[in-house]
Amino acid sequence: MGGEMSGRLVFAIITTLIEEAALAAVFLLGLPELGIETPLWLLIVVMAAWATLAVFAYRMGSRALKKKPLMGLPSVVGGRGTVIRALKPEGLIRIGSELWTARTGGETIDVGEEVIVVGQDRTRLIVRPGRLDSPPKT
Repeated sequence: MGGEMSGRLVFAIITTLIEEAALAAVFLLGLPELGIETPLWLLIVVMAAWATLAVFAYRMGSRALKKKPLMGLPSVVGGRGTVIRALKPEGLIRIGSELWTARTGGETIDVGEEVIVVGQDRTRLIVRPGRLDSPPKT
């Protein structure tokens, strides 16, 4: 993982330097060619803002790549969650920090109630009412 991170860092630095060079070329060569004069301080401000954006994007991207998914569709059966949008019989549930579309067998389950995933239909989960501290029915 360390090699991947340093490889991405080198790539990010190189691409940012190329972008900065292109930005300087536009400001120093392209705009004057069109008769548009810009002060040097404006170029410095724009380049600093671009570099700040690149650092921010790199950090956010690296953080997202390091994060492991909490649940995947194959492993979600048996998972437990909380109703976010009432299931009448379809709605939205939260399992960990992920939101899933879910449906019941016909009953209504209100917001805030706990559910247990008993199956799936494509990317929609099938749930039943259940307390988070009770074992799932098999």
